[in-house]
Amino acid sequence: MVDAPTPSEPPAQLVDPAPPERRVVFVVGSGRSGTSSMAGALQTLGMTVPAPEVAADDTNPKGFAESQWVVDFHDELLERTNVSMADARPSAWFDTGRLNNFEPLRTRLHTWLEEQLVAGGPELVVKDPRLAWFLGVWRSAAMRAEAEAGYVTMLRPVTEVVGSKQRVYDARTSEVHRTAAWVNMMLHVERSTRGSARAFVRYHDLLDDWTVPVFGLGQRFDLDAVKSASANDIRKVHQFIDPSLRRVSLTWDDIEVPRRLRDIAQATWEALDQLPDEGGDTPEVQATLDELRAAYADMYDEAEALTRSTADAARREGARAQPGAPSAVDKVPHSVRAMVPPSVRRGLRKVAGRERG
Repeated sequence: MVDAPTPSEPPAQLVDPAPPERRVVFVVGSGRSGTSSMAGALQTLGMTVPAPEVAADDTNPKGFAESQWVVDFHDELLERTNVSMADARPSAWFDTGRLNNFEPLRTRLHTWLEEQLVAGGPELVVKDPRLAWFLGVWRSAAMRAEAEAGYVTMLRPVTEVVGSKQRVYDARTSEVHRTAAWVNMMLHVERSTRGSARAFVRYHDLLDDWTVPVFGLGQRFDLDAVKSASANDIRKVHQFIDPSLRRVSLTWDDIEVPRRLRDIAQATWEALDQLPDEGGDTPEVQATLDELRAAYADMYDEAEALTRSTADAARREGARAQPGAPSAVDKVPHSVRAMVPPSVRRGLRKVAGRERG
């Protein structure tokens, strides 16, 4: 009797490796607070900043680590909503927030983000000082692209941020406006990132020893590029992060700001400065920031009411201007015009025959 042949083992099934996890890190916060240094460090370790990038200039000779498409996209939306990049109006957040549910815009951004995740790799860095105005649209795009979103907020004392901006940008913008814009920006960023994967990093900590906060982000957000960085990549970041970048160190004695605004700005900084500490992001600190946001809004409402005569005078001047000639409104810097309520600005455009279509 012949034994039956032993059946052969079935061929092993080839299993496709799981695609790498998609991740997008949004670097947010006020300009001149270390956002470029943070985004540049993540890029140097292997994360992707979608090309083409904004070119370096004298204000940031080591580069911005910003995608030009992102900057242009945000500029378009700011123009559409009549909001400036450093807008101090609490109401400006409602103007930009109305775009969050505009489906053509959401689809457009998702399409672009999807393309970048395919072409540039599964781990992206998106950074731009204008970004905070449109976090809702970006959050939606990341979800649609099945990418985990993480938010890194850079923190630097308000006096140093204002002093740095006065040194490298147009000094005709007042210290008062820059301080108010910082308060408005930072309080909103903190509020809008609650409930998300987020981290707060002090600019000074980044300059003192970048490895601690950056590799901490790698663990918190599970960033493969950071966790698997090579020795050569780490050396490049050591060369990129320059401790001497902290060239501006000012106090309130160096800045002329009304006491009430100064007190709110200082209290805001002190509360934000607790967030990077272990266990510092507490409901108590968040409640303090909520109270400060309400206090700032109340102060701004009072300031608008007090300056109503100035807005009315500008409207009358605009009404007297000849058609086609520059009006009084045209002569006012944009940062000042942004302080005027939207309803008043619309009235000025109407009497000047320059209503937007």
